[in-house]
Amino acid sequence: MLSINQNFIDKIYQHSLDEFPNECCGILAGKNNNVSNIYLVKNTAKSPYRYLMDSKDLLDADKDTRDKNIDFIAFYHSHTHSKAYPSDTDVRMALESGWTDIIYFLISLEDKENPVLKIYSISESGNISEEKLKITK
Repeated sequence: MLSINQNFIDKIYQHSLDEFPNECCGILAGKNNNVSNIYLVKNTAKSPYRYLMDSKDLLDADKDTRDKNIDFIAFYHSHTHSKAYPSDTDVRMALESGWTDIIYFLISLEDKENPVLKIYSISESGNISEEKLKITK
């Protein structure tokens, strides 16, 4: 089970509002399924329907996690007009990038006042499984 502090959830929500109407994206890192760091990443696609992580931001996050001896745990992004469920594009991008050993956080802003956050794993065959999330204070 993945564990994350409410402060990180609040940052993801704020990031999604700041980037609206486009999708936001970012990285969560830590150890032993406990999130300890968040990296807000530019969405170079600048699209309400997909995201593409800025390569410099991704490399900076990778260097910082290595320096801190922590790991990428999850990628997050917002869905601005749809449910918090991986789209066909999300699955295709996960498979093409080879990132199938990571959790995918999705925050839906279909109703911006009541965002929905869900997390998933995407297998090498493209199967989607909802994962459990523990939110701490």
